[in-house]
Amino acid sequence: MVYEHGISIQENATSVIPPIQTSSGVQVVIGTAPIHLALDPLAAVNKPILASTWDQAVKGLGYSENFKSYSLCESMYASFKLFQVAPIVFINVLDPSIHKTAVTDQAITLTKDSGIIDVDGVLLSSVVLKSTDGVKTFVKNTDYTIAFNKNNRPVISVIPTGAIGVAAGVKATFDKLDPTKVNKEDIIGGYNAATGKYSGAELIRQVFPMFGLVPGLLLAPGWSQLPEVALVLDAKGRKINGNFNCMNVLDIDSSVVKKYEDAAAWKANNSYTSEKSVVLWPKTKIGNLILSHSAVMAASMASLDASNEDVPFVSPSNKRLPISGTVLADGTEVYLEQTQANSLNGSGIVTAINWNGWRSWGNNTAAYPNTTDPKDRFIAIRRVFDWWGNTFIQTYFERVDDPLNFRLIESVVDSENLRANGYQAKGQIAGASIEFSEELNSQSDILAGKITFIQKIAAFTPAEHIVNILEFDPTKLTNSIFGGE
Repeated sequence: MVYEHGISIQENATSVIPPIQTSSGVQVVIGTAPIHLALDPLAAVNKPILASTWDQAVKGLGYSENFKSYSLCESMYASFKLFQVAPIVFINVLDPSIHKTAVTDQAITLTKDSGIIDVDGVLLSSVVLKSTDGVKTFVKNTDYTIAFNKNNRPVISVIPTGAIGVAAGVKATFDKLDPTKVNKEDIIGGYNAATGKYSGAELIRQVFPMFGLVPGLLLAPGWSQLPEVALVLDAKGRKINGNFNCMNVLDIDSSVVKKYEDAAAWKANNSYTSEKSVVLWPKTKIGNLILSHSAVMAASMASLDASNEDVPFVSPSNKRLPISGTVLADGTEVYLEQTQANSLNGSGIVTAINWNGWRSWGNNTAAYPNTTDPKDRFIAIRRVFDWWGNTFIQTYFERVDDPLNFRLIESVVDSENLRANGYQAKGQIAGASIEFSEELNSQSDILAGKITFIQKIAAFTPAEHIVNILEFDPTKLTNSIFGGE
């Protein structure tokens, strides 16, 4: 043991800033994770994983900046490192029992009693070490130990008292995750009658029963550019658990759409036209990392909600993005000037512009220009309507099955009008009111135990176009010359 005398310094890795919490912007993200790096890989397969901190996400799912292979890490990075916002629910579909490749007798060189399996995705539990002649099989924790290094590669450390001895090498047989075997059907998911389990997007319905959280944004970065996936996300965000509604955040395929002029036709031809969808082009870049725009935008929207008391009344457009550029799928940089970005906005596509720093640009849902109804056209208003309805359900669910009398009706009307007045006073909505009318409540409905309210809500439209008319005033010129005479 080294004798210590004097002063010594130690350094810890930089901590991730504690995230701010949101309830209206809860992201539910479907994709693939490097679960070989997780504490319990099998526990993270086709099961909603709730993460409120960076450490929880990394322990539960693993983390890798190989975003092409592990798409959930895009949202992990965007939410916890770029915007410091939580919670997030991850659904990993990468299954080590299916999406794997076997590697046999890979030669490992041992230097100073240590060697590296220089392969991504190695499942540590599957590793078997043998002597180079294949005669001896070595025993873990008796002859060697194995653990991942900072580059996510398994390091074999020889135990001096074990059977490996001073060998110059060993042979390793193992299984490795193969993300290339995951397909859109895995993301879409379904119900397996043999196991009685759901998978993929079908697990969205389990988020509220498991965690008591209502999904606010659905996304599948790296996959939502596939029309089949996009359509499923749109469908799954409607009447979740028979009650709740939310929006989805989608990407246009920038490996196909390489010019902004082609984005509108691609969007229309692939039916990315829902009022529940925020559609984005192109991808984003942070240093050398390329991220799906949907991962960055969803994290930005969740952060915006959290900074506004969890009321999603502020448009995500013209908000700063901590990115270094926008790019195509192949990394080609894209610089849109404002008129080009406006052209995309006019087709219901959100993008980003560099205006003394990168910022989001676009207020419209994918339904525009096919609809001009404010509640379906503007992202912020659409989200307010979904949020208001979800909140109403959660607030008054405990009143279901109470006696249907005047006291029940009065309490709902008074409570909702009081709630609306509070949001109006804060400038979060223009106003709202609720009524119980005889016209909407027939005797037969009341006898059947059904009551109907009508609630009118006015959310603020974004100030999308500000006009200042400049006019030359010759009178001011002559007054200036002649001293105002």
